[in-house]
Amino acid sequence: MEKDEKRLKQEDCNEDELGAGILTLTNKRLAFDKTQARMMDFSKHFGDTVVDVQLEDLVKTWKEGWLIKKVCFTANTKDGPKTYKFGVFNTKDWLKNIDKAASEAS
Repeated sequence: MEKDEKRLKQEDCNEDELGAGILTLTNKRLAFDKTQARMMDFSKHFGDTVVDVQLEDLVKTWKEGWLIKKVCFTANTKDGPKTYKFGVFNTKDWLKNIDKAASEAS
């Protein structure tokens, strides 16, 4: 994280294509770090950051699902627009926080 960057929200979650990891919202970006867990000793290790999206690059945010709810966003990346869908607790709160951080960042 940068010097003036503040973590607003962080949670263990699962992304539809990327698998398990930790989603982090800061006042500047959304990041998703892959994790690896071992049941034998209940340890969890951070892996690579596979999603690192600046809030200015967000195109659209929404939530979806009836039983399994997800917070979703589409962002402009170097490879074109990309959509991510994260299974988090309290999707309404995540969506509100992402939208608020994005409006403050721009």
